[in-house]
Formats: sequence, structure tokens, C-alpha cells
Amino acid sequence: MAFASSSVPFSPPSRARPSARFRGGATGRFLACSSPPPDVVVTRERGKNAKLIAALEKHNVRSLELPLIKHVEGPDTDRLSDVLRNVKFDWITITSPEAAAVFLQGWKDAGCPKVRVAVVGSGTARVFDEVSQSDDQSLEIAFSPSKAMGKFLALELPRDSENTCKVLYPASTKAGHEIQDGLSNRGFEVTRLNTYTTVPVEDVEPLTLKLALSAPVVAVASPSALRAWLNLVSQADNWNNSIACIGETTATAAKKLGLENIYYPVSPGLEGWVESILEALRVHRLSEKPQSVENERALYKMVNLLDVCQRL
Repeated sequence: MAFASSSVPFSPPSRARPSARFRGGATGRFLACSSPPPDVVVTRERGKNAKLIAALEKHNVRSLELPLIKHVEGPDTDRLSDVLRNVKFDWITITSPEAAAVFLQGWKDAGCPKVRVAVVGSGTARVFDEVSQSDDQSLEIAFSPSKAMGKFLALELPRDSENTCKVLYPASTKAGHEIQDGLSNRGFEVTRLNTYTTVPVEDVEPLTLKLALSAPVVAVASPSALRAWLNLVSQADNWNNSIACIGETTATAAKKLGLENIYYPVSPGLEGWVESILEALRVHRLSEKPQSVENERALYKMVNLLDVCQRL
């Protein structure tokens, strides 16, 4: 079942505990063996988990950093700069921070031609901040859809006239065809370049995997990371903990893959993602309470029995 993120904050246990951060390296190396077990596994590629970890630490949530994917060049990476030099586009559509970073490099290699960019999500837009705020103004962030999803971009991207409107869509090799098909159906002429792709991180150490499997929540930001996680847990029996997705696209992929305990925000982004993680932890804690009560009752009966034995 899917849950939108709740505004109910995650309440830490009454027993004081310091927040902690674990790190699993590209090979799964674990650097904090003496720390308490994690509450959540954060799985973005290395170098992109810091903001999420910091936001969770404010709620006293312990994170295990376990990058599940890494980005590598796609088959069209080298073509990007040539295409930008030789073709004038009405729009460049960018749908992720990684697509933005790869595009910026190709744009600079092409000599920084004048372009108009449509972005999906505030995180993607931030990648362009330094360039878009410069005096040069050759790169303009001119549009963002009403909801940070590709299908809304395809529905809402403005057309200036009835003439041919050319769109360059740099994307992941693994991205679906929803955007290009949606734009083509509206009459746009779309050029898609597969400028990068994702591959799973390999060789996670057994100790790190054991810790990750013990965490009640796993936070994922893409279908690729989700599939990488499921490949890991296929080595374990009966894993059924919660998945907290950055947005609806990843949550939809989770449903299709047969997962049940799925949490995601109505609008993709860091704040909503954090709330979804906290909601998943809150539900987990509530589900643990009956077992805690049974344990307390068993302990009470044992104490009473010992007391009776001592009196005999």
C-alpha cells in the first residue's frame, strides 16, 4: 500500500540516543562498526546523500549510507557538444540533476551557445544556478512544470507558434519514452540523446548488507536504485521492510515490482522525501509496540514468579 508523506513528526524513543551516520563504500566498506544500528538506508550515488542525511539527523534518525548505483557515460555523450554547435533548439528539456550536470559539460564544450532550458524539479534547477545567474545569460531557465514529473513537462511545455518547435532531450539510457512521446504527440520535433546511464554498485560487504537489511526503511531516488536494492535483498529471506521513494515515479516502479510498504511525497523533493521517511519510521514504531507490550508482560510474570519462589 502506498502512503503520501505525513505531517506527523517522527518521535525519537524516550531514551536519549545520539544521531549517527554510517558509511558503506563503493565496495560496501563499513566505517562505524561500534555505532547503533541504522534507522534508514540512503542509497543515492556517492556524494549525493549529504543533504538527506543532514535533514534526517535533525530528527535524530540514524542513516547508513549505501550507494547502490553510479552514473557512467552513455552512447551519445560525445555527440552532445556537436549537436549543440550545429543545431538550434527551441527548448532543452532536463529532468534530473545528473542529466543537468552532463548537459552543462557538453554545453561548455560546445562554446556555451544560447539555449532555453526547461527543468523538472528544484534539485535539477539548482545544478544550473551558477550559470543561469551569470552576466552572460546565454543559458536561460525558462520553464518548470506545475508538478515535478516528466509527464507534466510533456503536457505543459509551451509552444511559441504553430511552426516546428525543436526540443533536445538529453536523458538516461534507462529513461522511458513518456516525455519524448508526449511532446511528439503535441507536435514537437524531439531529438533524444542518451548521454548517461546507471549501473549498480557491486561487491557490498556482508556486514554492510546485514546492517542495511536490519534497517526498517530504505530510501530510494530512482527506479534504477530500487532494482539494485531488490537484487541485493534477493540474497535474504523474507525482507519486507519499508521503501521511502523520492517521488511518484519511483513509487510506481516499486508497486510494479511487487513491493507493498511504499511511502512517497505528493510532490517530489527533499522535504517531502524526509517526511515520507519519518512517516515510515513512525508506522514501524507503532507496529513494534504490541511486541514490546508482550515482552513487558512476560518480564512482569517472570519477576512475579521469582518473587513467589523466593518466598517459598
